[in-house]
Amino acid sequence: MTTPFQKDFLWGGAVAANQCEGAYLTDGKGLSLVDVLPDAAHGRWEAIMNPQLALEGQYDFYPSHESIDFYHHYKADLALMAEMGFKTFRTSISWPRIFPNGDDAEPNEAGLAFYDDLFDECVRLGIEPLVTINHFDTPLALMKKCNGWADRRVIELYENYAEVIFKRYKDKVKYWLTFNEINMILHAPFFGGGIDVTKTANPKQTTYQAAHHQLVASARVTKLAHDINPNFKIGCMLAGGVSYANTCAPEDAWKAVEANRENYFFIDVQSRGEYPSYSKRFFKENNITLDIAEGDLEILKAYPVEFISFSYYSSRLVSADPEVNKTTEGNVFATLKNPYLKASEWGWQIDPLGLRTTMNEMYDRYQKPLFVVENGLGAVDTPTADGKIKDDYRIAYLAEHVKAMGDAIEDGVECWGYTPWGCIDLVSAGSGEMKKRYGFIYVDRDNDGNGSLARSKKDSFYWYKDVIKSNGASLY
Repeated sequence: MTTPFQKDFLWGGAVAANQCEGAYLTDGKGLSLVDVLPDAAHGRWEAIMNPQLALEGQYDFYPSHESIDFYHHYKADLALMAEMGFKTFRTSISWPRIFPNGDDAEPNEAGLAFYDDLFDECVRLGIEPLVTINHFDTPLALMKKCNGWADRRVIELYENYAEVIFKRYKDKVKYWLTFNEINMILHAPFFGGGIDVTKTANPKQTTYQAAHHQLVASARVTKLAHDINPNFKIGCMLAGGVSYANTCAPEDAWKAVEANRENYFFIDVQSRGEYPSYSKRFFKENNITLDIAEGDLEILKAYPVEFISFSYYSSRLVSADPEVNKTTEGNVFATLKNPYLKASEWGWQIDPLGLRTTMNEMYDRYQKPLFVVENGLGAVDTPTADGKIKDDYRIAYLAEHVKAMGDAIEDGVECWGYTPWGCIDLVSAGSGEMKKRYGFIYVDRDNDGNGSLARSKKDSFYWYKDVIKSNGASLY
């Protein structure tokens, strides 16, 4: 069968250290942002939006503390991924596992050794690591000391951390992402930047200043990476998803333009090397004056990223009419309910064609290779009496999205790979739940932390194995 995917297309899956590793204080690890967040039943989202609740609270259960204990199960888990045929595995390095306080004089050798072993196992199994340097994992100590990325000094601390891991893993890891969903700092500053904006006079000023620091840091480590190993491939990562106009009213059409610009703002800088023209008016109208140090604009221009990775779960729908703006439940991105789309159990609207649209729009805009590094369906999976997990709904979702990705490639979009999110069940970032499952591999763990942690294969495990083996030809 013919397939639009090139022979070396990187099929795989994605996780994040803070959502799967557990072992939250093992071998000298420091606290991460998520380590002070409770489960959904005790106000996780409220704590994300008001970090003082997280810093001051004493909760009954912290999901990240053990999670699925990937820290101690990674060899068996990677073996299952290899059985599916993974060509790549996207994970992240926990910054506080390497520098427990973010500003330590020396890195934590035990943390470095863990990732040595993890990447060695990937290489042994023929799986290419794709590593995110900061995936919502700024050390908690830096938030307490200096309000995280709001402080320019964090740039140098991040650069120091990146230098350590680049040199340590220069012969094991080729593909790197500087920040996970960098635009998330606008919607969840705690996650995105380890900052608390609730007590600042102008939250947007604080947020965009922190964002500037991250953009400068991204450019600096891109330079650093190429100095250490010219063969490194450095990419950015966007929480993607096209915004549609609610009606054909020109006001709604313009609202969609503004929504998409806000989403692409960071990638405009990381890919093109300069702030977009539309940012000037936005900054002026929102009383934002960036403190730009000497050399910042030059480093941004000189060291853009080489490829653009992004997550895609759903499209969005926007209106200029305040009476219409009743948001649906779901992701942190506010969106109207699209009457033409079905939704997941968590209110995320399912739009495979939106992935094709997003990919075409991004490639037209940047003309750089794309990498779909998150996509998937969060759902309640219930094992049958004999232990089977029949997740046909997940297979249907993923099949349609892989087809849409293939269509985009046939449209002329260059795409390097596909790593569906939560390829093994893990703790949800937003809700802290385990019942919101994405994986091909089921983990016996519930929302309260009960369960044996035993792994088992869902029906989608075998489906995805066939997809990879056929290079995307066998979808249905």
